[in-house]
Amino acid sequence: MRVERSKPVSRLPRSARNDKKKMQDNFSIINETKGRLPSLPFEKIKNKILGRKYELDLVFVSDKKIHALNKTYRKVDKPTDILSFPIDKNHGEIFICEKIAKKKAEDFERGFENFIAFLFIHGNVHLLGYDHGNKMEVIETKFRKLFKI
Repeated sequence: MRVERSKPVSRLPRSARNDKKKMQDNFSIINETKGRLPSLPFEKIKNKILGRKYELDLVFVSDKKIHALNKTYRKVDKPTDILSFPIDKNHGEIFICEKIAKKKAEDFERGFENFIAFLFIHGNVHLLGYDHGNKMEVIETKFRKLFKI
């Protein structure tokens, strides 16, 4: 779900974070959970969909944190698997809750890692400015085929 925002949700500026896995100056993966992150080509997916210059933070959070974000920014009082926040035309954040994603992966008849990649593509397409609908589905399908997701 894409949510309009004007400033980053992440608490610390990029230079002050010590819990990130830095890929490039314009992409980071932040793990706020105790879990091990899936080994997926996140950076390649991001670059193909959003471009190399787009600044993106991918943040893995607890169900409690994503619930709070969902309640605050979407006024939906329950946790979700993913939230996308476009900060401006060249900067955004994607939050994924692995716990919720594990449950939903079964509903979509996908393995866990495959579903995380599926969600990440979905979040990137939201950051391009698309909302749920046929056009978004066509774009997502193109990228899922490209990355064999």
